[in-house]
Amino acid sequence: MSEWLFDLGNTRLKCAPLLADGRVGEVQALAHREADIAAELERVLPARIDVAHIASVASEALRVALIEALVPRCSRIGLAGTQAAFAGLCIAYAQPQRLGVDRFLAMLGARMAEPGPVLVCGVGTALTLDLVDIDGHHHGGRIAPSPTLMRESLHQRAPQLPPEGGVYRMFATDTNDGLASGCEGAALALIRETHAAATTLLGMSPKLMLHGGGSEWLVARLEGAVLAPALVLEGLAGWAIAEWPPQA
Repeated sequence: MSEWLFDLGNTRLKCAPLLADGRVGEVQALAHREADIAAELERVLPARIDVAHIASVASEALRVALIEALVPRCSRIGLAGTQAAFAGLCIAYAQPQRLGVDRFLAMLGARMAEPGPVLVCGVGTALTLDLVDIDGHHHGGRIAPSPTLMRESLHQRAPQLPPEGGVYRMFATDTNDGLASGCEGAALALIRETHAAATTLLGMSPKLMLHGGGSEWLVARLEGAVLAPALVLEGLAGWAIAEWPPQA
């Protein structure tokens, strides 16, 4: 039985096969627009697959474009959604559907990988933080612009400020370095403050796990942090196995 996992974000589409042992296979990361999703999938997918499992936080138009591209080659399609309680994970939101499915699945993936408390940090368009204790209870989280979005927003309001480039320095001596240092430093400060508060709340230090396109640089500057680039897909794999068990 051929099953594939799809993580449709605002910037990229990640996809990977779901292996027979429940692990995530080789991950493909594709830049996307509505017009080219089908062509991009043509490059990486087999001609036919049995089941597609989708997690999407993208626009309705992009989600429809992905589904339409999959229908001709796929027998079944499942769309993951945030649930109040799932596989020992209990969401703190009074209205769980208001929590992005990417955050839900990232926490689920973290729980599958780490038996102790975790602070899950996603770095994409937004920077998100979610705390899960040793018993699987979600204590809530925080949302902020990612460093990339900070730079892009500043550039939109003040075009003379470049949207990328520069080197992180504590005390920068040019504008590019100052922008890089300020935006990346803001993210680091938020993560460190949240981790310290989580440690106080739980009475123990949670494992800090980062995922998303902008996480690699931050991990290198956060002591004890773990890079988990496929965390959403790993959570989606756990959701898929529980929702649609392999058929005999």
